[in-house]
Amino acid sequence: MFSVVVPGRPCLTDIVAVDSQPNGQATKFAFSIPANPPFTDLVVFLLPGTVFPPDTGAAIYIQTPDPSGSPTDFRFIGALANEKPSGIFPVQSPLPTPNGAPSTEAEQEDEMLDEGAAAGAAANAVITLGISIEPAQNIAPQLAALEEDASQKGALVRVPQGQAQQKQISTKVLAQRVIGNAFNFLASFAESDPKKQGHEVVSLKSFRDWWAKFERRIDMDPTFLERVDPNAEG
Repeated sequence: MFSVVVPGRPCLTDIVAVDSQPNGQATKFAFSIPANPPFTDLVVFLLPGTVFPPDTGAAIYIQTPDPSGSPTDFRFIGALANEKPSGIFPVQSPLPTPNGAPSTEAEQEDEMLDEGAAAGAAANAVITLGISIEPAQNIAPQLAALEEDASQKGALVRVPQGQAQQKQISTKVLAQRVIGNAFNFLASFAESDPKKQGHEVVSLKSFRDWWAKFERRIDMDPTFLERVDPNAEG
């Protein structure tokens, strides 16, 4: 139903359902992502053929580790909908920071041990991405609060207009290319669903074949998603 791409890493498909409704349909899912090496953004997208029920969407939450590597509370970072099947979301995972210079030799030794333990815990820390299918009326206020928070932070830190535009274009292009690459490959394997007239399905094997091809492309040319496609330029 969903997949995740962390730049520079293999596409994640090992989604876990964390609840079950009486009808057998899950509405809450999770991905476990190693926090190291650090990353600042990730892409979440709907797999081809996935459609939300009317007036619903997917709320995206993230749980990042604190400096000791322990998990913090989940926080809302965005949403997907039928009209927005993919998105790039920011990730902020705090790193261990020194607590000040110890004054005595014993304190220095204690501090070194503490920092070593914290670094070891952080190295094995996991970021949990939570996806919850929720009514659109529940997601809308969270999106509004998120946008307001972003605007307030933007007022404190002014970014040159050219840089902001360049970031927006690059993330949009990256999301479009991941989804477009998958859709173009999988579309040729779509078959009519005998149970639902007018619907098409794609086998999981076809998705695995797409990812194997996509991964080989990344191995051979890690920056191909970042380059502007001359054929796409107006």
